[in-house]
Amino acid sequence: MSSIKIQKVETKKQLRAFIDFHYDLYKGNPYDVPNLFMDEKNTLSPSKNPAFDFCEAEYYLAYDEDGQVVGRIAGIINHKANARWKRNSVRFGWLDFIDDLDVSRALFRAVEDYGRRKGMTEIVGPLGFTDMDPEGMLIMGFDKLGTMPTIYNYDYYPRHMEQMGGWEKDADYVEYYMRVPEKVPEKYSKIAAMIADRYNLHVKKLTRKDIREGYGYKVFDLINDTYKNLYGFSELTPRQIDQYVKEYLPMLDLNLVTCIEDGNADNKLVGIGITMPSMSRAMQKCRRGRLLPFGWWHVLRAAKCHKTEGVDLLLLGVLPEYRSKGANALLFADLIPRYISYGFKWGESQVEMENNEGVQRQWGALSPENHKRRRCYKKMLG
Repeated sequence: MSSIKIQKVETKKQLRAFIDFHYDLYKGNPYDVPNLFMDEKNTLSPSKNPAFDFCEAEYYLAYDEDGQVVGRIAGIINHKANARWKRNSVRFGWLDFIDDLDVSRALFRAVEDYGRRKGMTEIVGPLGFTDMDPEGMLIMGFDKLGTMPTIYNYDYYPRHMEQMGGWEKDADYVEYYMRVPEKVPEKYSKIAAMIADRYNLHVKKLTRKDIREGYGYKVFDLINDTYKNLYGFSELTPRQIDQYVKEYLPMLDLNLVTCIEDGNADNKLVGIGITMPSMSRAMQKCRRGRLLPFGWWHVLRAAKCHKTEGVDLLLLGVLPEYRSKGANALLFADLIPRYISYGFKWGESQVEMENNEGVQRQWGALSPENHKRRRCYKKMLG
């Protein structure tokens, strides 16, 4: 392709085109799980996303000679994460492009120039505004169904990263596929009973009343504590937590959310498992990411009626001092019978750092299969 024009997104029409390009590029793909248009719009809008309290961003579209959109990319600077990790990084995210090196080079050049103007010394990604956004480019598992919280991309994306030169691995994530067993594995049930007796740890199931009375804020405070040392993490602010508590917790089936409390410490929250029915097939049936005219029906059937065979293990977190006590076993001993009763056949973990052996060991009794790998890349800005 001889002539690529890069244009910064500055209007509502351009933002709509930015979001819609993904639906166009992946139309009919059996593995991609598109996000809802409105969720994407809210995430990318400074007036809707509280992450803009400490982030800034620019979005770019690539056009061919005929004026057709052929690529998109976001450049994001998370000032809080940069301060926390002592880096001067501009992030790239929301990356999509046709299989043409001229297009991918032009898109990255736009974000690199943006980073240089802002005094950044490196470009990293794919990353979102925070860890709550999808991250990591798929480099293994292109023939596996995606999940709602993760990115799916064509196999030529990482090939372009290699062909462009200058990029190196910054971090890798892995994901695991597990069959739901017919009963709770003995390893989990025995450890759960033992630690409940020895350490006075117990399961707490949330109610809507608990959330209204502030327990939801405890959940995200715990997530801040348990995720604080993970790659690229920036602590969730009170405004972000308030948004998640009000907008996302009410959507969950609380039977599939399990908390662990310490009875010896005034019922302190020490662990959390947030899981939900797989929404992958339902989201694929939302035409161009819209709930109307019929997408809402498929989403409702999956989320509320459990008309899906899988469960997504969204967020599992246990305070470090309780991991060695086997507190994770309490989560599985409570959740697995619920998966069985709902008829789930399989579960899928979300992204985990490849070297996080502690997290990966917890899946051992479930015969996990590492079926996906994704990468965050880094390049120095000269």
